[in-house]
Amino acid sequence: QVQLVESGGGLVQAGGSLRLSCTASGRTASSYVTAWFRQAPEKEREFLSLISYHGGTLYADSVKDRFTISRDNAKNTVYLQMNNLKPEDMAVYYCAAGTGISTMSVPYHYWGQGTQVTVSS
Repeated sequence: QVQLVESGGGLVQAGGSLRLSCTASGRTASSYVTAWFRQAPEKEREFLSLISYHGGTLYADSVKDRFTISRDNAKNTVYLQMNNLKPEDMAVYYCAAGTGISTMSVPYHYWGQGTQVTVSS
């Protein structure tokens, strides 16, 4: 079992930045692919970015120029640095862990509880 805990969400003005953290615990937690998704009210869950154990990354086109994913394997933590936030970025942000590379939510076995990001205009 792997447990994921997100932190770092909050209220920010448009144009501002936030850094989300996803800390994993449990056996071999750091060996998983870790991804970030978000879900806004009445919208489907949206893939944002993923990172493999060795640091390979993938981004959604909608965020690739503004968001940066990274990981610290010693801390079992994956980060999502979000810059130039826009009102349309407002959502609940989730991290997820799985064994394969995917932009779909289904293959990810483990999910955090989510952290709210609110962007004021």
